[in-house]
Amino acid sequence: MIEPAAATDVRSLDEYMDELRSAPAGPIGPVVIVSDSLPERNGVGAYYYDLLRLLEDEGYEATLLCPSEDRPTIFKFPLPGDATQRVWIPSLFRFRKVMRAVKPEAIVAATPGPYGLLGAWWSRRLGAKFIVGFHTHFSGVTDVYSNRFLRAISRFYFNIADKILFRTGDLVLANSESMVDLAKRLGARKVGVMGTLLPRDSLAEPSRQLEGDLRRVVFAGRLAPEKRLDTVIEAARQLPEIGFTIAGDGPLKKEVEQRAEELPNLEYVGWVSRAELLAQMDRADMLVLNSVVESFGTVALEAMARGRLALVSNTCGIVDWPDLVDNLYQVADEETLAQAIRRVASLPAAERAATASAARAAALRLNRGSLLHWVDMLRSDEH
Repeated sequence: MIEPAAATDVRSLDEYMDELRSAPAGPIGPVVIVSDSLPERNGVGAYYYDLLRLLEDEGYEATLLCPSEDRPTIFKFPLPGDATQRVWIPSLFRFRKVMRAVKPEAIVAATPGPYGLLGAWWSRRLGAKFIVGFHTHFSGVTDVYSNRFLRAISRFYFNIADKILFRTGDLVLANSESMVDLAKRLGARKVGVMGTLLPRDSLAEPSRQLEGDLRRVVFAGRLAPEKRLDTVIEAARQLPEIGFTIAGDGPLKKEVEQRAEELPNLEYVGWVSRAELLAQMDRADMLVLNSVVESFGTVALEAMARGRLALVSNTCGIVDWPDLVDNLYQVADEETLAQAIRRVASLPAAERAATASAARAAALRLNRGSLLHWVDMLRSDEH
């Protein structure tokens, strides 16, 4: 098991930042974060957007170099197997302009796409520390798609890209025990553990405390086969007394829309902004994440930070963190998702409320440790 950052108290974000200012972490030189994800469009994009904001709040020079609809790119095309996402080929001129202007002492690659690979190349050219964030094993995710040709091509590309990044990186940061082991097998020279950051708004006091019966369940994420959305829909069918909300976009969107029309207790709200997602979480009593593969499960941590219950599959990396796993629920091997929801709903209301409160405290502790850890990893005097 991975040991989380030690902390015995829960403090406000401002108090965390005060501690960060006084921590003897040494200076941080300019940092460039390169990511193939649109900011806040998915879990990885949101993670580094949050990191950027927290570093900027403390006066550190941090730049996020990533795709945007209004920024120059050479071209873009749909991601094989999921036309709702894009692969962006960045402007080499813009890359060179940013790197020469910032002259980063550290480059962080968030993804194994063209942006991440260019980040590796520029780290060597500039002699900058190169940190690789290993959030998702994309080769493993492609296994759930039925098209053999696309699956083979995608798996080949991601295996090559991961190996290039890992062998170039001075440090690879993974977010679960299984991902650490995998990074080592793929050739990473030095591997560490990163905790997950939370968006600033999610740290505010929830608008509603958990109490009474379990009345509403929410799923939020990419509408893709690995998320096992069929189990969420079947749970809604078997539990008509509970309201279900699905938020997100992806290749299974039409199927979700159709099932939402058929079931009166199933609501589909489409892709939502992070502010809207927080509102959906506050409205719900529990978030479910029954994925086939999930390197961490950031959305479950965000639900915990809002004082909500989280029910996850035992293949989610979040269960590798002792301080978190003790404050969430898991779908047992012999259970369906509907059975697991029914089991949690049958617990005394006071017990569920206590778990939700402890979950929020654990999520805030992890956020604090994660922020301090990133500052330590980005020190300009360590390579």
